Amino acid sequence: MNQELVTKFPLTDKARAALAVTLRGCEELLPQNEWLTKLARSEATGIPLRIKLGLDPTAPDIHVGHTVVLNKMRQLQDLGHTVIFLIGDFTSLIGDPSGRNNTRPPLTAEQIKVNAETYYRQASLVLDPARTEIRYNSEWSDPLGARGMIELAARYTVARMMERNDFHDRFKAGTPISVHEFLYPLMQGYDSVALKSDLELGGTDQKFNLLMGRHLQTEYGQEPQCILTMPLLEGLGGVEKMSKSKNNYIGISEDSNSMFGKVLSISDVLMWKWYTLLSFKSERDIATLKKEVDAGRNPMEVKILLAQEIVSRFHGSSAAENALVEFRLQRAQGKPSDIVEVIFESLGKIVKLPFLLAQIGLCASQAEARRVITSGGVKINGQKVTDIETVFKKGDSFLLQKGKLEFRKVEIA
Repeated sequence: MNQELVTKFPLTDKARAALAVTLRGCEELLPQNEWLTKLARSEATGIPLRIKLGLDPTAPDIHVGHTVVLNKMRQLQDLGHTVIFLIGDFTSLIGDPSGRNNTRPPLTAEQIKVNAETYYRQASLVLDPARTEIRYNSEWSDPLGARGMIELAARYTVARMMERNDFHDRFKAGTPISVHEFLYPLMQGYDSVALKSDLELGGTDQKFNLLMGRHLQTEYGQEPQCILTMPLLEGLGGVEKMSKSKNNYIGISEDSNSMFGKVLSISDVLMWKWYTLLSFKSERDIATLKKEVDAGRNPMEVKILLAQEIVSRFHGSSAAENALVEFRLQRAQGKPSDIVEVIFESLGKIVKLPFLLAQIGLCASQAEARRVITSGGVKINGQKVTDIETVFKKGDSFLLQKGKLEFRKVEIA
């Protein structure tokens, strides 16, 4: 198939560039050559590829670890391909056994409905809703019925199923495996048949299920999908994967200040993996930032850029700017090194605010200072000041702020 496609649809620089986008940050792309030929065919025919991501709504909220795969979907969506956000309302009734050492309890239909609505609303903060196809696998799984389920089960062997690590380990340990758990990978694979997907994405723990899709598509006479696995994102501590149960997560519905502060709490080393998996900056731009840090730039400055990008994605640019202001205000109280401290020696008993702003370099002149003050662009200790007659005396100490990001820790001597 590969040689036939390559002959019919020659590879181009555009197809190779799309492959580079696909590979960014991924764990595995299988088979890579097949994906490249699919890209070439899509470019030549103008027919977008069908890219599938299935999520079981097992919890009401999504954290940024979940968005690693969503980000990849958005990158492929921006290349012009069709993104299918598949909500596993049927498979949630079974319970995904992936990575489990016991049977996962199934959810009720009511829980699934509530969680599914929240999932899509939150996923839409990453994906472009106007270019996203929303599907529920109950559409084709419910009509399958008992007869169809038996026919589907006949297309895979127990021996192959037991090659799956979690099943193998549980069997060896004598831990019970319920028969219905064998149905989960079969049904997830059948989703790919129903959707005629060209590529399916998932975490590294989903590899067996994704390969099942390839197998079943071949069984049903379809061109098999390629699979792309993304690494699991380490949480705030930098060791274990991000998880609510481990309390090392950032929920995408968290308030902007909390989200901002948590991003800044990660290590300088982990920051680069987060940049690769969570940022929409180009790899070239990320490499430039890394060179700047290696050359002596403060890593906190670069981490702030990442925090602003993540907060902007989920709360908007204004919220990101306000979160930075709040962070710097809090830091200022501890006299941090990244806010300039000024000891201003007064020649008289008092110092007027416009004069002070001009003298310490926050404004080019007293005239400009008066304009900034009256327009509400100056704060003292976080409180807006609009009176140009505001004065200070010897011994006063305060945080002076102009606009969103310019601060001075001032002491009048």
